[in-house]
Amino acid sequence: MMPGARRGTPAPAAARSDRTAAPRPVTVPSLTGGDPSRFGRVDDDGTVWLRGTDGDRRIGQWRAGTPEEGLAHFAQRFDDLVTEAALLDTRLASHPGEAARIRRDATSLRESLPTASVIGDLGALDTWLAGLADRATATEEQKARERAEHRTASTRRKEELAAEAERIGKDSTDWKPAGDRLKAIMEEWRTLTGVDRKTDDALWERFRAGRDAFNHRRREHFADLDRSRERSRVAKEKLVAEAEALQTSTDWAETSRAYHDLMTRWKAAGRAPRGVDDALWAKFTAAQDVFFAARKEDNRRRDEEFARNADAKQALLDEYDGRIDPAADLDRARALLHELQDRWDEIGFVPRDRVREFDDKLTALEARVSEEVDRRWRETDPETEARAAQLRTKVDQLLNAAADAERRGQADRAADLRAQAEQWRSWVDGAATGAN
Repeated sequence: MMPGARRGTPAPAAARSDRTAAPRPVTVPSLTGGDPSRFGRVDDDGTVWLRGTDGDRRIGQWRAGTPEEGLAHFAQRFDDLVTEAALLDTRLASHPGEAARIRRDATSLRESLPTASVIGDLGALDTWLAGLADRATATEEQKARERAEHRTASTRRKEELAAEAERIGKDSTDWKPAGDRLKAIMEEWRTLTGVDRKTDDALWERFRAGRDAFNHRRREHFADLDRSRERSRVAKEKLVAEAEALQTSTDWAETSRAYHDLMTRWKAAGRAPRGVDDALWAKFTAAQDVFFAARKEDNRRRDEEFARNADAKQALLDEYDGRIDPAADLDRARALLHELQDRWDEIGFVPRDRVREFDDKLTALEARVSEEVDRRWRETDPETEARAAQLRTKVDQLLNAAADAERRGQADRAADLRAQAEQWRSWVDGAATGAN
């Protein structure tokens, strides 16, 4: 230990290697060097004296050399105290967080001055240490305010994070983003320091409860999802089996409806587990493809046959169109039409995209005959005019009755009779049209 140094005072080598702030320069009073005889003396008998404002103070004995060497020895002890004070001043600049300890060390060093066995300007050193202690106190108070502000900010932020975690735990169903957010909250939480233990523990419990609630709901959700997908797997395996059983059917219409129903049921079954669903879908569609490919081939063959039928029916139309003339000979036209219809049915179906075309052509020939039949019936029906005359008589009767009712002051009765007369008049018009 250096002469004059107190136990527990850090030497320069004790400075921490992890300091982050460079020490600011320290203004050291000119307390070292100079003539030590200004502050003390050594008598011929070896008694060492320190001069002070209150008189000289005996500080020790010197017998190891000349009085000048004795003065130099005790002056070096004073220089050691100055060095210790300078180290404290430097440490306050570089480690303000240790201000309380530095203040205590400066105060302790100052209190040791009245009994220190040194020769030097103790008054100046005392003034310097007093100022250092005051600056350490001010720094300590500033750091305390900063710690309080930091504690308040950290507490407020942790309260916000805990509340957010509680909201997520209560009702969030965005599982991936919410889970990532909770991880981010946890990372930020670890950076927030300075909160008192009781408050920090309470806030941590809130955060953990929110996180646990979210994790519980998420596990339940995915467990339900797994159960639902397993049910979907079982249902879709059955649908695949049904689809495969139908793939060789040649009942095209009924089986097509069955496949349509299977597809509806497939969509309603939901998704099976990942990977399994795709494999089941591939088997399901493969079975459908077999059936519909066979149906397509059958349709192709039938269309070839039906195309020949269309040519045959067109030939019939060309053959009979000019021969069916009901205006010239109605009976012969009827006979030819029946003959055409019989041969038409014997030919069979035409392609689906030409069914309407040939139906319209045949209907036109049939209408040609039926219109001539209707025209002749109207011309030769003696009852038509008689029915029209009867209806007109009924209209006149109703109108006369309405006039009588109105003369008797029965307005409602008259209106009802006129309405009936209008209805009968419409029938008269219909009968007249039929007669024409």
